[in-house]
Amino acid sequence: MKKTIVTLFAAALLVACNKKETSATVDHSSDHMETSAQDESATTGTDSLTSIDNSTSVAQLSDQDKKFADAAAKGGMMEVMAGKLAADLSTNTTVKTLGEMMVKDHTKANDELKQWASKNAYTLPAKLDADQQKKYDELKAKKGAEFDRMYTDLMVADHQKTITDFKKESAEGSESTLKSFASKTLPALEHHLMESQKAQKAVK
Repeated sequence: MKKTIVTLFAAALLVACNKKETSATVDHSSDHMETSAQDESATTGTDSLTSIDNSTSVAQLSDQDKKFADAAAKGGMMEVMAGKLAADLSTNTTVKTLGEMMVKDHTKANDELKQWASKNAYTLPAKLDADQQKKYDELKAKKGAEFDRMYTDLMVADHQKTITDFKKESAEGSESTLKSFASKTLPALEHHLMESQKAQKAVK
């Protein structure tokens, strides 16, 4: 009889323990679900802030910044495209070397400008404007000495204008990283102008 009572008591304790363990497990799951929901909410909030920051960056760009960025992007594309023509089509060593330098240096500058645009959520032009495209098409149709003269004339004129644009952004731009890009790129542009003038004299 005593053995039966002890056995029943032990069984009752076992059932009680099982209930507590089950309850603890359920409570733990509930806590985990709440934590996950909080984490998800926090993540969503961060994404929203990032979007707002990007939009604010674009809104803060001045007309000068936007005008400069657009002109620099299209001008850089033109220099690379024309430089490839010079490297491929010219038979003049000076002109070929000039073209290769333009491709290398302006590709680097174009990539830096694209990185700036990406960080500031700004969309740069993806193609040349009508006047630039016309000049490029005319240059592509030239051959021999005629090509060399047109290419070097184009490089001198383009770099004179580009240097003016970059100096203006350095002085009057409102977005600090874009101003820094303009200032940092100026020495290379001035070197390009000097080399273009040398090549221009060599093919006259």
